[in-house]
Amino acid sequence: MTHRTQTQGPRRHLWIGCSLAALLIATLWVATIPAQEEAAAPVKTADQEHEALFLENRFPAATTCATCHPDHFREWSVSPHAYAQMSPVFNAMHGTILKKTNGTNGDFCIRCHTPVGMNLGEPEFMSNIDRHPTSREGVTCIVCHRVNQAYGKLSGRLAIVEGDLFEPVYGPKGGEELERVIESGDYRVNTERGKAGRAIHTEAEKFFQLSTSGFCGTCHDVNLVNGFRLEEAFSEFKNSPAAKAGVSCQDCHMGTEPGVASGYAEAPAAIVGGKPTMARKRTDHMFIGPDYSVIHPGIFPHNTQASELATIREWLTFDVEAGWGTDAFETELPEGQEFPERWRAADDRYDARDILNANLALLDEANRARRKVLQAGYQLGEMIVEQADETKGLKFKVELRNGTTGHGVPTGFDAERLIFVRVTVTDRDETVVYVSGDLDPNGDVRDLHSLYVHNGELPLDKDLMSLQSRFLTRMVRGGEREQVLAVNYSPDPLPFLRPSTSSTVLTGRPRGARKHKQNIAPGDSIWGTYTVDSSALTGKGPYRARVQVVAGMVPINLIHEIKDVGFDYFMSAREVAERVVDGHLVLWESDLVLDTGTTPSSQRQTVVASP
Repeated sequence: MTHRTQTQGPRRHLWIGCSLAALLIATLWVATIPAQEEAAAPVKTADQEHEALFLENRFPAATTCATCHPDHFREWSVSPHAYAQMSPVFNAMHGTILKKTNGTNGDFCIRCHTPVGMNLGEPEFMSNIDRHPTSREGVTCIVCHRVNQAYGKLSGRLAIVEGDLFEPVYGPKGGEELERVIESGDYRVNTERGKAGRAIHTEAEKFFQLSTSGFCGTCHDVNLVNGFRLEEAFSEFKNSPAAKAGVSCQDCHMGTEPGVASGYAEAPAAIVGGKPTMARKRTDHMFIGPDYSVIHPGIFPHNTQASELATIREWLTFDVEAGWGTDAFETELPEGQEFPERWRAADDRYDARDILNANLALLDEANRARRKVLQAGYQLGEMIVEQADETKGLKFKVELRNGTTGHGVPTGFDAERLIFVRVTVTDRDETVVYVSGDLDPNGDVRDLHSLYVHNGELPLDKDLMSLQSRFLTRMVRGGEREQVLAVNYSPDPLPFLRPSTSSTVLTGRPRGARKHKQNIAPGDSIWGTYTVDSSALTGKGPYRARVQVVAGMVPINLIHEIKDVGFDYFMSAREVAERVVDGHLVLWESDLVLDTGTTPSSQRQTVVASP
């Protein structure tokens, strides 16, 4: 794996303590650094193989389902559901919260991210490399299709019906088509354990809640035992115009157009032995959202060929950026080039590159879908010039609207969603005279959580328009403070999570912490006001303001906050942070002319999507 050279100078704050973090990674993950691995992973013992088979019989993997549901698997494999447990940011954040709450947070976070892992009794904090393969799949097929009880809003506390491939699955329609497939004889399927042939589940029972929004609410309303409301996506939906109109979560997030109630495709639910079943309503299982992968493309998206070709540790030693497995690299190998044991054969490197190309193409497809769903939620509205004068300065307003009727934007974990407006004002010579929404050297906007702002090295961005909600915790002698994580650092109240001793229904929040929501309600909008002092002007008007709506996955200050427990897959805090910033999307952009030679007037601008 290629290691980037760390630059010196101003990018120092986030990386302070990296040596300590590296030691912690080695301790916590209990794994060998992949660059030092010369031999393949140890051969599994017979007991390990039997255990793996036993667990597969309890919790079948998505790769098992992929045999007859290749299209569903492909969509799911790159989805936020499939990434839920693979995310190194989640794993480190979960580990940090466990540490700061003396372990009393338990499986509260992770039980939504790997229900199989928690049903298996795996440790709450460990490397994904060492988890059971089905556990690594996060919200995998059986998490939805082996549930037969309407649990309601239980923050992910659900029981998966155990059983091997032959046991019933639960779906929205029942088993009429499955019965036809089994009885027809055309598909040559096997319904009996121990017999040769194409194995198939013998029943498909109808589970009414699966196609309702209430099923999504099981994990997408998150309330701690102390009354803290961490995520409220389902509650927001229940009070939305979309809910009143009968539009479900599935209508917008599993239809033909990401983020829009656009109807469903008609297609076979399965392809058995190359023969498709009858066409029916076909939901999209990509469930695309604001998250994106920052890990090696050999281990995500999930890929059956990738898991057969190499282990995770072996994939982490494959240098994608160097071009291994491409003609350009392989025909002109650098002198003295050495490879890890698993990749010494050129044929293996070529096979790996074929898998990587497929995964990278799928990641690009998901990224385009992510742009669509975010553009559906965030709309750049009207822009108004209030003042344009060389002696008095510039002043203008920008409107940001919620384009969906289903919930606020952002929703879910809105305290860690970075949505902001970047405004850059230039004169006619394209000299920058003003900027808001720019990033500090760590990759953070210049708000109060920026380490550069905190240390007085950069000024606070007073005009910043950001939709990131804020965690507020109570201080020991009264008052509140903003924190990146909603874990009270002070000794009072003690850092143990426990049920509230007072009614949180009456107060609306627990005593120790609350969330200051900054999102935009359905059908609503907010305005940002931007002021450019006359001293910054060059006298070379007209001026032009480039307005961009930017979406990121998480703020980099979160990476700084959780780095001490280390990141999975042997990644450094710097690698994670840089890849998070690389994933920022410009959703919309438009120009506003500020002509100091004319009288300002309201101007409606044409907004176009960025390339």
